[in-house]
Amino acid sequence: MSKSPTKYLFVTGGVTSSLGKGIISASLGKLLISRGYSVTIQKLDPYINIDPGTMNPYEHGECFVTNDGAETDLDLGHYERFLNNETSQANNVTTGRIYQTVINKERKGDYLGKTVQIIPHITDEIKKRIKILGDTGNFDFVITEIGGTVGDIEALPFIESVRQLKWELEYNALFIHLTLIPFLSAAGELKTKPTQHSVKTLLESGIQPDILVCRTEHPLDSKLKRKIARFCNVEKDAVIESMDASTIYEVPLLMQKEGLDKVVLRKLGLEDNTDVKLDQWCNFLEGLQNPKQNITIGLVGKYVELQDAYKSISEAIIHAGVKNNCKVKVNWIHSEDINDTNVGKKLSRLSGVLVAPGFGDRGMEGKISAIKYIRKNNIPFFGICLGMQSAVIEFTRNVLGFEGANSTEMNESTPYPVIDLMEEQKEVSEKGGTMRLGAYDCVISKDSKSYECYNDTNIRERHRHRYEFNNKYKSDLEESGLIATGINPKNNLVEIVEILNHPWFVGVQFHPEYKSTVANPHPLFVGFIKACIQNKK
Repeated sequence: MSKSPTKYLFVTGGVTSSLGKGIISASLGKLLISRGYSVTIQKLDPYINIDPGTMNPYEHGECFVTNDGAETDLDLGHYERFLNNETSQANNVTTGRIYQTVINKERKGDYLGKTVQIIPHITDEIKKRIKILGDTGNFDFVITEIGGTVGDIEALPFIESVRQLKWELEYNALFIHLTLIPFLSAAGELKTKPTQHSVKTLLESGIQPDILVCRTEHPLDSKLKRKIARFCNVEKDAVIESMDASTIYEVPLLMQKEGLDKVVLRKLGLEDNTDVKLDQWCNFLEGLQNPKQNITIGLVGKYVELQDAYKSISEAIIHAGVKNNCKVKVNWIHSEDINDTNVGKKLSRLSGVLVAPGFGDRGMEGKISAIKYIRKNNIPFFGICLGMQSAVIEFTRNVLGFEGANSTEMNESTPYPVIDLMEEQKEVSEKGGTMRLGAYDCVISKDSKSYECYNDTNIRERHRHRYEFNNKYKSDLEESGLIATGINPKNNLVEIVEILNHPWFVGVQFHPEYKSTVANPHPLFVGFIKACIQNKK
């Protein structure tokens, strides 16, 4: 029996950005996977940057890194956390990457002297990128989320490309449009006009939505759904209510209740004869909403005003909290606000502290002050990337007594460069996509907290950095008690450092948060939260 063709679901947004296209896409993907289908999700981003790797976190939030080294939109983190499937370079496509590819082809003469235009050259390249996952990944469904809102100038080539694809794919594609039904308190009612205008804009581009997902603060009654259906040319059961939820992890259940997956299957001519198996998800949600205990930890970083900059970390903390039957409250602490004078006041009541990754020297001394206090007062510590490097610097200064020890990222003329630029980075001049990116191996010592967490000596974790632990100082640090417990077997890069006589003091060069999912909470986060619970007791 031959496999049926891959089905393509295109998710667009209207009225305003940040309505939650990524969460709706991930929730639909979760429902389809729970029925036994194979699903992947990709994001089309309309900006002209090649990828978000060089973008300020204040501009874009977190840069999510895949196993194969792609620097991508943070929505890919949601895709992985919900679907428990890895994404790749093919799952995030930007306008910049499309134009770069087309221009490179033109320079090589691939277009045989023809005038290069938006249609067909740009749109053909976009269509190729959309279909590559279906052609090579053996997926039943490819969900494609288009960033921004309908009507954005930047998004027009993407909208035109999926319009063309709808006809080329015949009965194997449909459009889901996410829109807003605002509540006007002065009038005391929900207003459908913004949604009507949003759909009208989509129709002007030649696209008729098959399903409308309506973000709302108040329930949509049958009369309102019928009105929306009539004015927007969709069936009444294809008007899906998406109420604001207390947690994003409720959304798959809300979408199941509204029958989103059933409508998708029906409209694609697929039989609705499989059960939705969400027992594990429901158990997770039960643990999240009814914890047996609670703790408060600190997250020290320099982007805490915009918590999306640490999205995967905050979600990994949630996963680990549920695994430990615990609600974890996070105190977001700006590293620029910490010094040796006030550090005790800010950290003393916390059950543990995570020092976050980042780049540049702003807030660096605050991180070092925080780690000094944590180390001396036996508070559980977890340092990620720059957080780990900060721990090495602090230990070198205050235990070894090497005054002025630093990273050459912060001070090129430091007398003790305990963190230094990686050898292969010294000839790199371009910033985009040139860091050490993606998954690399690490061998863990059995006598370590990390081994207790992983229960394995061989692991593989994702990276995003240019600077590394300087092995010239390894023996001095280990003799004084800061032990390298994780090493990359190929280049001898120190991946994990620990203080073994501390309740829980672990710093990692990699980014474990990227691999934490609802189904598989990351073992280091689970171990850290467990140590924080023990510390509170």
